[in-house]
Amino acid sequence: MSAPKKTGRRFLLAAPAALLSLSVTAPAALAAPSPSASPTATPPARMSTVGGERLGQPGTQVNLAPGVPVLPKDLTARSWIVSDAESGEVLAAHNAHWRLPPASTLKMLFADTLLPRFPKTMEHKVAPADLAGVGVGSSVVGIKEGRSYTVRDLWLGVFLRSGNDAVHVLSAMNDGVAQTVRDMQDHAGELQALDTHVISPDGYDEPGQVSSAYDLTLFARSGLQKKDFRDYCSTVSARFESGEIRNTNRLLSGDTDVPVYQGIAGVKNGNTTDAGATFTGVAERNGKVLLVTVMNPQKHEHNEVYKESAKLLDWGFQAAGKVTPVGELVPPRNAVPSAAPSASAGRSAEAGGSGARPVAGATSGSGGVGTAAAIAGGVLVLLAGGAFLINRRWPLPDLMRRRSRP
Repeated sequence: MSAPKKTGRRFLLAAPAALLSLSVTAPAALAAPSPSASPTATPPARMSTVGGERLGQPGTQVNLAPGVPVLPKDLTARSWIVSDAESGEVLAAHNAHWRLPPASTLKMLFADTLLPRFPKTMEHKVAPADLAGVGVGSSVVGIKEGRSYTVRDLWLGVFLRSGNDAVHVLSAMNDGVAQTVRDMQDHAGELQALDTHVISPDGYDEPGQVSSAYDLTLFARSGLQKKDFRDYCSTVSARFESGEIRNTNRLLSGDTDVPVYQGIAGVKNGNTTDAGATFTGVAERNGKVLLVTVMNPQKHEHNEVYKESAKLLDWGFQAAGKVTPVGELVPPRNAVPSAAPSASAGRSAEAGGSGARPVAGATSGSGGVGTAAAIAGGVLVLLAGGAFLINRRWPLPDLMRRRSRP
């Protein structure tokens, strides 16, 4: 599979009252807990509410109404989420903030963190120490000591073959694995991905290494705003030193029981003993771009994670524009102005609410000074929000756009 396999180890919250809200289990407390960095056997009763209170509740969250298609009935994943990649609206979710082992989908955070640091034409000669610590049974692309590789080749190894050897070489170029883990954790915090605890940059099973369907979607959305990220994750096959390598994302490259998904444009898959199968994908149809993340289907059939992802994408394209969202994908912290927020918006993202869009405080009634301050604060909010809106309208690769046409 595309990720290490270890051996011997196991901003829209409320729906109109007329809509029927489906929740498989009873609602949980709205304030997010401070969970441990270890997965649980069942979803916690209280999870993070980053992106909306509904997303912190266990079970399936979707707003039913006339004209909204019914969700697929045979979904078995422990956690999943479907969202609009551009607007950030979460169309439906199931245990969105459940902290679970991420497998190689964590490489999306690795790539989003390190991609801007090295030009793709830069060459690096691999030292023996660069490959130290690659886990037993890891997926590899075949990096060899003493050979020189371009940064572009290393990233192709990461995205197409989920090569942990390529991850370790790039980490060595970034002052080592420990520094890379710190950088990834810092970047996760910047993205408001607060469910994520990074131990290993490649997603290899490690005690305490967890993420969530919500956070993985944030990583994908952030990465896809970078052209190199889009190009690498949408590449079906490429030449490598050992010959041709082919992308192990089956919705992109296809398989005997999984056809290429119409409009697919990436992103990343994974599979480990602890995580099971994980996948985040992006697809476009008729100008609508959706993200889906699926973690650990309990139905252990071949390519089940892709089959469930395809069903959720199909549902999302049918439901887009009809279903009232249950939450949102929050923007990065640097897209939020530092002006003092109002009391209701000033809650931290982890403490409740989206924590992402502070608004100018109400005027005091003292006249021009208070009014001017409120207007200035509002302008800051609009400017920051506008910049993020512009940046997130990224073009998907032309090949994928052609695939999206019937």
